[in-house]
Amino acid sequence: MQWQDYRQSDNLEDRRGDGGGGFAGLPGGRGGIGIGTMVVLGLLGWALGIDPRILIGGAEMIGGIGGREQTQETRRSSGPPQDEMGRFVSAVLAQNEDVWTKLLPQQGNTRYQPPQLVLFSGVNRSGCGVAQSAMGPFYCPNDRKVYLDTSFFQEMQRKLGGGGDFAYAYVIAHEVGHHIQNLLGILPKANQLRERSSERDANAISVRIELQADCFAGVWGHNIQSMGRLDQGDIEEAMRTAAAIGDDKLQKAAQGVVVPDSFTHGSSAQRTKWFNIGFQSGSLQSCDTFRNAI
Repeated sequence: MQWQDYRQSDNLEDRRGDGGGGFAGLPGGRGGIGIGTMVVLGLLGWALGIDPRILIGGAEMIGGIGGREQTQETRRSSGPPQDEMGRFVSAVLAQNEDVWTKLLPQQGNTRYQPPQLVLFSGVNRSGCGVAQSAMGPFYCPNDRKVYLDTSFFQEMQRKLGGGGDFAYAYVIAHEVGHHIQNLLGILPKANQLRERSSERDANAISVRIELQADCFAGVWGHNIQSMGRLDQGDIEEAMRTAAAIGDDKLQKAAQGVVVPDSFTHGSSAQRTKWFNIGFQSGSLQSCDTFRNAI
């Protein structure tokens, strides 16, 4: 993937090394749950493909349900990041901005308002409550920010077998895909429906949300390819990563059995399928996971 000569985004907030944004305690937990327990639950949720905040206190990360807007100031570094990983994330974010600024008005009749991307290390605050590296990257609709601890990329490569520049860019594009859902009004409606549903049905809705974000990431990839920014093997990297983070593969590795009713992100086959649909079509209209059978 060619990113080194790309512009840097102005919408990146670098909180790495800021001491956790001034944490005195971790919000979002239930009474009597300590920091150690929350970290363990976060790791367990990540391993099983289950939203860790559901395990911690019933709060749902992608919907911001139960999360409160955080107003505490956090330090922010001045200027674009100077390290290679920071510059990479900033360039990928800029690529997303350039693609969706053009594409979203054309295909979604909606003006693109770019999200902020927060780089952090360890633990930090988000508008949806606690942000922990164990949770992996996530999008918070309350403050319209993507949260990313780049150590997740090392975990992807070391534990899940998914790595490489375009694989990491796919992860970022997936989270931006949730922002696209938010701008289009899909995410709020889906979360309202989840609130009224049984656990099994709510999980099924979550799967559809996540697969659509995968498809939107594929649409982004289609446009990056048309810009001549992809190298041979990049798509295979993304496909391997999508397969590596399927609920079935994560559950099989963690507990030896697969429980489809507990899926929240989709199987490996579903995730690769929907990324490929977006990549081949380059069209938002092809990404209607709520209408099409999955």
